[in-house]
Amino acid sequence: MANTPIPPQVAEALQKLAKAQEKALKSSTWVGDSFAEKSRAMHYGDQDTETIHGRATAQDVHELLEEGIAIAPLPFPVAPPDELN
Repeated sequence: MANTPIPPQVAEALQKLAKAQEKALKSSTWVGDSFAEKSRAMHYGDQDTETIHGRATAQDVHELLEEGIAIAPLPFPVAPPDELN
């Protein structure tokens, strides 16, 4: 099954999802490893709210969710801006 092509419906759905993520990231700021810290600061009113994306450990994610901070994983990996060609 390793060489089985992806069904056209699945390929189309993945393409639409990738385009939606790309569009969303255009209005989002990369915060790298400070994602959890910045999410908390916005949640607790210590920083203005903005759309951000970055990295978080599984422990960070667990703690953010326990604190009632709404976060969502990105469906596709994102390269940090300083690592792009």
